[in-house]
Amino acid sequence: MATPDQQVCTCPSPASHTLAPHAVRSAFAHEAESPMVAAGALRRRRSTLAMALLGLCAASVSPGVSADVQESGRSAETETTQAGGDQKPAAKKLEAVTVTGSLIPQVEIETAAPLIVISGDTLQARGFSTVAEALKQSSVSTGSVQGAQTSASFTQGAETLSLFGMPPGFTKYLIDGRPMGNFPALYNGRDVFNNLSGIPMQLVDRIEILPGAQSSLYGSDAIAGVINVVLKKHVDGGMLDARYGFYQEGGGISRRLSFSDGFQRGRFNLMGGLQYENVDPIWGYQRDLTRRRNTDGTGPSIASADYLLVSGTTGRYINVEKVDSSACSRVTEQFDGTTGYRVRSPNGSYCGSFYSPGYRTLANGTQNAQLYTHATYDANDHVQLYGDLLYNYNETSNTAGSNYTWWGSSSKYRYFYDTKLRDYVQIQRAFSPEDMGGYDSIMSTSVENAYMLTLGAQGRLGSSAWDYDVGFTHSDDQLNQRGFARWTDPINDYFAKHVLGPDLGPDPRGRGYRSFAPDYAAFYTVMPVADFRSFTGYTSSLSKTWDNMLRGQLTNASLFALPGGDAGMAAVLEAGNQGWDYTPDARLMNGGVWGSTAVQGAGHRSRYAGTVELRAPVWRQLTVDASARYDDYKVAGKQVDKATWNLGLEYRPVETLLLRGKVGTAFKAPTLSDQFQGLSGFYSSATDYYNCAALGYRGPNIDKCPARYASVQYFGQQAGNPALKPIEAKAWSYGVVWSPLSRLSASVDYLHWNVQGEVQNQSVDSLLNDEMLCRLGQRDINSPSCRAALAQITRSAGVAGNGTIGDITSIYRSKVNVSRRIINALVADFRYGFGIGRYGDLSFTATYTDMLKHDYQPYAGDPMVDRLRDPTWSTDFKTRANASANWHLGEWSATLYANRYGKTPNYLASNNGYAYPGAGTLAPWIRYNASVSYQPMPSLQLSLQVNNLFNAMPPRDGSYPGTSGAPYNSSNYDVYGRAYYLQATYRFGERRQ
Repeated sequence: MATPDQQVCTCPSPASHTLAPHAVRSAFAHEAESPMVAAGALRRRRSTLAMALLGLCAASVSPGVSADVQESGRSAETETTQAGGDQKPAAKKLEAVTVTGSLIPQVEIETAAPLIVISGDTLQARGFSTVAEALKQSSVSTGSVQGAQTSASFTQGAETLSLFGMPPGFTKYLIDGRPMGNFPALYNGRDVFNNLSGIPMQLVDRIEILPGAQSSLYGSDAIAGVINVVLKKHVDGGMLDARYGFYQEGGGISRRLSFSDGFQRGRFNLMGGLQYENVDPIWGYQRDLTRRRNTDGTGPSIASADYLLVSGTTGRYINVEKVDSSACSRVTEQFDGTTGYRVRSPNGSYCGSFYSPGYRTLANGTQNAQLYTHATYDANDHVQLYGDLLYNYNETSNTAGSNYTWWGSSSKYRYFYDTKLRDYVQIQRAFSPEDMGGYDSIMSTSVENAYMLTLGAQGRLGSSAWDYDVGFTHSDDQLNQRGFARWTDPINDYFAKHVLGPDLGPDPRGRGYRSFAPDYAAFYTVMPVADFRSFTGYTSSLSKTWDNMLRGQLTNASLFALPGGDAGMAAVLEAGNQGWDYTPDARLMNGGVWGSTAVQGAGHRSRYAGTVELRAPVWRQLTVDASARYDDYKVAGKQVDKATWNLGLEYRPVETLLLRGKVGTAFKAPTLSDQFQGLSGFYSSATDYYNCAALGYRGPNIDKCPARYASVQYFGQQAGNPALKPIEAKAWSYGVVWSPLSRLSASVDYLHWNVQGEVQNQSVDSLLNDEMLCRLGQRDINSPSCRAALAQITRSAGVAGNGTIGDITSIYRSKVNVSRRIINALVADFRYGFGIGRYGDLSFTATYTDMLKHDYQPYAGDPMVDRLRDPTWSTDFKTRANASANWHLGEWSATLYANRYGKTPNYLASNNGYAYPGAGTLAPWIRYNASVSYQPMPSLQLSLQVNNLFNAMPPRDGSYPGTSGAPYNSSNYDVYGRAYYLQATYRFGERRQ
C-alpha cells in the first residue's frame, strides 16, 4: 500500500483536485490516464523547492499497489529505485495543477498560505474511523466542542470541530470544492454548522485543510479556514473492504462494509461506491470513570438523589426516615440493586444510588449508509459533461440517563403544603432501569437523509487559452428527531393520583401554594413498567435545509507573459438561494412535554457573488497572488452585502527556500437561524452560583450547596434577529518553507485574525457565573457585561436575611453583533523520509500548533478577556501536536501515530479562575495509534489497527466534586479507551475498459 505518513504533506497528492468544483483540463483524457488534473504546462523554470516538495509526496507511494498513482509520482519529479534504494532525481516536466487556495492552475505547490493534505491511505494507517475523527485530531483543531458524550445536546447525532478555538461555523466545509449543505438542527441550540458524520470514509481520496481567511475565494464562513474533502474519482477495478472493531472495555462494536467499482464505455466514464456501517453505543457503566459518582474528588462520593424531599422552609432535605422509616429498603432493587439509604451532610437523608450516572450513552449507537457516484462524458475535444451524487443516510440512537429522566412536583406547584409535615415541600423521583424496562428501551433516535447533486460542463473555449466550468449544485438535508418524552399532564396526573392525593385547597398560611397529604409509601415504590409507559412516549421534530448554487468559472493560466512566467487569471460568478426550516413537535412548544421545549424557525434568502483572482510571477523569485470577491444576500426585503480581498506574496531567494505572506479580509453572513429563529424556549437546570456563594458554598464545597440552589430548574428563551450584520475579519499570515532534499521539508507559519461583530449568545452557566462575580464585586457591576447579565436573568422578588436573593424564574439569551476576538497562532510542520537499504523505507512527520493569543471581548466597552489564561472563559487547548512514523518493506507496512493534547484548566479553575484554592492545570494527554498491514497477494490487503495503544484515560482531575458522574471535560477528552480494528481489502482486478 502507499506509505501513508509521507502523503500527509503541504502539497497536493497525485491526481490533485482544487477547492473549486472542477479543475479545468485542456484535453479530456480519463482521470486514470492523467497523473494530475492539468491545464497545460507553464513555460517557466521549475524551482528545486517545487520539485522537492512534490517529490516528498511522490516518494510516499509504495510499489505494486496503484500503477497510475505511482506513475504520477515519477512523471511529476523523480524516478526511484526499489523501496529502500538510493533515489536519483531525474528532471521531468512539471504540469500545472490547481492548488488548494487558488483557482488558477500553476506549477508551484507551496503558495502564499500553508496547506495541510491528508491522504486517504494515511487516514486508514493512523486508525481514524471517520472523517470527523481525523479532523478533530488535526493539530489546528484546538477548540472544545460538543460531541456524543454530551448525550443531551441539540445535535446529538452530528459531529463538528473548532479550528483555532473559533466557533464551528467559522470554517468553510467543501465536498470536492462545493459548499456542504448546513445541518438542519442547531449546534448548542443556536448555531448553524456542518455535520461531518455523513462522509464515506472509504471513498475519501484526501482531505485538504487551508487555515486562514479565505472569503475572497470561497465566500461566507471562511474565517478560520477552509476544509475540502476530496472523494475518489476512479478505481482500478472493483474493491471490497470490510472492517470490524471493538473496544477493550466494552461497547462500541463496529462493522463496516464498502464496495466501489467503475467502468468506461467509449467517452462515458462512471465510478460509484457504497458504504454501510453499524456501531453499538458505549454506556457509562462500561467505563470505570463514568459508571458511578466520583470517588476521587474534592469531597466524598455522593449518591444521586433518586427519591428526594426538600423543605421550602429550610432549603434542606427532609430526612427520609421522618416520612417512612422503611422507604429505602423497598427500592433497593433499583439501578441494578444499588439504591439505598444515603446521607448528604449537611442537607439530610434520602434514597439514592452511586451508580445512576452509568445509565447513559457516552457514544451513540449509529447506523449509516452512503452512496457516491461520479460520472463524466466527453462530448467532444472541448466539452466534458460531469455529474456527482453523494447520498447519506445516518441514524443515531442515545439516551441521556437519569439526570434527564425524572419527575418533580416543582414544575407544576413549585412548593406544596404537606398537611402532615406542616411544611412546604418539593418531591422528586428519578426513573430507574427497572421502572422502564431498561434504558435501552427509551433511546432517542435521529434519522438524517441528505444528498448533494452536481451537474455541469467544463472545457476550453475553442482554440483560445480560456477554460470554462459551469455547474449547478443542489444540496438537501432532512432530519427527523424522535425524542423520548414525558407527557406533562399524564405524568403530573399520575403522581397526583398515586402520591399526592386530592388537592386540599390553599395552604393555611396564605402563601399561594396548594395543600396535599401525600402517600409516601406509594412514592417509595418500584414502578410497574406499564405505569411508566402510560405517561411517556416520543416526539417527532422535522427540520430541513436546502441550497441551490449556479456557478460559472473562466480560467486562463497563460494570460500574458511576465519575467517570471505566465500570469494567470480566474473569474467566477455565482447565484443561488438557500433555506432552513425547523418544525418541532407541537407538544414541545405548547408545554405538552414535561421539562422539555425546542427551538423553531424558518426562512430563506437568495445570494449572488463574483470573484476575480490574478496570479502574477513578477520575476522568477517573486510571485504575487491577488483576489477580490463581492457577496450580496437578499433577506426578507433587506440587503446584506460584503466585499473581501486577499493579497499573497511568494518569495524564493534560493531554490530550496520559500518566504511567504498573505493579508486579507473575511466574513460570515448572518446565519438563517440567527435571522429567522422564532421565539424558542428551553427548560434546563443550572447552579444558582450567587445564592450558593451567599450561603458560603463555592469552589470545592459547591456540592454542599442546598438543593434549592444547587440545581435550579429554569425556563430559557431566545429568538432570531433579522437586523444582524455580517461578522467581519481581518487576517494575515507569514511563514517560511525549507526543503533542501526531495524527502525533507520543514515549514513554520504565523497566523493572525481580528474578528469583529460576532453574534453573541452566552451560555447559561457562564451567565450565572458572571452574575455571581458581578454581585460579589469581583467584576465591575456597572460594566456592560454585568448589566447585560443582570438584565437577562429574571428572579422572583424578595431578599432573605442570609444574603440570598429571589429564585431564578427565567433566562433570556439574546443575539447581537457585539463580540470581538483577536487570535495569533503558530503552525509548524516537519517531515523526513529515507531508505534503509534492504530493511525498507522510513518516514517521519510532525505537526504542531501553538495558540499564542486568543483575546475575546463579549460586549463593546468590556475589557478583552484572555481566553488562553482565564479558564472561566475557555477550556480550549493552547497547544496541539501529532507525529507519526511509517515503515514499509515489500508487502509489509506499519505506522505509529501519536497525538498530544496540551494542558487545560481543571474543574475548579474553569469555574473560579486560577487564583482559587485548588485550581490548576491538567497534564498533557497523549494517545498512540498503531497499525500494521500485510499484502499476501496483489489483490488482498490485511490490516490490524490498535487505537489508544496504551489505553490512556483523561488526565486525573481531583477537583471535581463527589456529585459528578463524569469527572472530566467531555468537550476535550473521552474515556473510550483502547480499540482494535481488523480490516481486509480485496481488489477484483484491473479496471474494465
